[in-house]
Amino acid sequence: MFSTTVRENLDPFTVYTDDEIWDALEKCRMKTVVQNLKLKLQAPVSEGGSNFSVGQRQLICIARALLRKPKILLLDEATASIDSESDEYIQQTIREAFGKITIITIAHRINTIIDSDMILVMNDGQISEYDTPKNLLTNEKSEFSGLVDDMGENAAEKMRQMAGVEVCPDR
Repeated sequence: MFSTTVRENLDPFTVYTDDEIWDALEKCRMKTVVQNLKLKLQAPVSEGGSNFSVGQRQLICIARALLRKPKILLLDEATASIDSESDEYIQQTIREAFGKITIITIAHRINTIIDSDMILVMNDGQISEYDTPKNLLTNEKSEFSGLVDDMGENAAEKMRQMAGVEVCPDR
């Protein structure tokens, strides 16, 4: 984030109206937070956004992307530095706000990609698998299935259920 104002972080080139900015903030569940700031959109942003939580910083960046209306959104470890509750909150916001565009997500947390249309698994810079989460998890020999199993029995079962895989009681 830039050390300017909330508004300039969302709209650095002054292209959007305040209404458009408030709408983006609302879609990202940050409208109330910004409204509660003394100067609202003109509130200062500290260096690196340190006056916001990590999750709030991510949501402001998502609002910035929402304003630009991209056809493709690249998320590189967008939720790596936050707790699982904030991760889930941000993932839900991304699904709702960008439901009709192509999203390429680089992630190590499987729960952030388990409901993706397709998953590409890379190993040493090479593509090792590419398929739907359901197909990858149905194949017990797949690398992705192994990664899910490494999460532990309860988490693996949850991931399989989220991917639409029927979980056997003896699994």
